[in-house]
Amino acid sequence: MKKVKIAYLISTGLISALMLMSAGMYFLNNQMVSETFEGLGYPSYIIYPLGIAKILGIIAIWSNISQSLKEWAYAGFFFDLLLAFFAHIMIGDGESTPAMLGTVLLLISYYSWTKLRTVQS
Repeated sequence: MKKVKIAYLISTGLISALMLMSAGMYFLNNQMVSETFEGLGYPSYIIYPLGIAKILGIIAIWSNISQSLKEWAYAGFFFDLLLAFFAHIMIGDGESTPAMLGTVLLLISYYSWTKLRTVQS
């Protein structure tokens, strides 16, 4: 069970860092992110709400306030990463690797969290 906990902590830490860096770019480098979003076909007005949602998602995943809130955060990150991956694939800019890596880390984090949750119950 120790290996599962280590996998959870590492994968959750890495996905949190990825989402935090992404949210930070949304706020600190908004002009570049706006151009990227428009190039991907997304409206630029969703940048700030998405950045806030990513920060709240990180808080929800690390806190144990509510299991259903944590599930929603995982689902939100999954859809965010999945849409990012396919948007980059569709325009062919070669920038899909971070989204693919993030999806793998997210799935490892979620799977290990569910394993730990069933052991603790």
